[in-house]
Amino acid sequence: MLPIERPQKIICIGLNYKDHAEEQGGDLPDRPLLFAKWPNTLIGPGEPIVIPSISTQVDYEAELGVVMGARVSRVSPENALEAVAGYVCVNDVSGRDLQFSDKQWVRGKSLDTFCPVGPALVPASEIPDPQTLGIRAILNGEVMQDSNTSNMVFGVAEIIAFITQAITLEPGDLIATGTPAGVGVFRDPQVLLEPGDEITIEIDGIGALTNPVIGG
Repeated sequence: MLPIERPQKIICIGLNYKDHAEEQGGDLPDRPLLFAKWPNTLIGPGEPIVIPSISTQVDYEAELGVVMGARVSRVSPENALEAVAGYVCVNDVSGRDLQFSDKQWVRGKSLDTFCPVGPALVPASEIPDPQTLGIRAILNGEVMQDSNTSNMVFGVAEIIAFITQAITLEPGDLIATGTPAGVGVFRDPQVLLEPGDEITIEIDGIGALTNPVIGG
């Protein structure tokens, strides 16, 4: 069961970990890179990620999710965290073949079931500093990503401030703050999700989000 209310918006941040940018051989962005996922992607803990017939390169991405608790526009970085309701684990599941062939990210990121969220919404008061959290992706018991939110290029407060210069955030909106190194598509050999897999996103202080993978 989904542990949050269905958000109006899911805003994601690309290339927001230094180690993830490095594994792609790319430069660090000079400002947050925004893209969208749609609410049809949302599933809760234990619900299956469904690999569709149109994608053969489905990847995992461990991310810290930020759930907004107030309506904010043009907020400063100094005040941005006051508008956060809480934090969740997010798996920004990605159809890499669609993402790369489309030359933009929305379709490959927005397939049904491609945004597991959980295991529960942890109140912001229990996470005094979101930039000190260990974050991992564990595939079939093997750690694939192992980093810390301190490695973000842009922290949570900076991200919220940047978004709200252009887009008003509403209560319940979800921000996925980017993924660290270790995603499957950039491994050699590649390690992509297959039916029968089990993927867990684990963040210190927030918990572990586990989902099975099935064919569609």
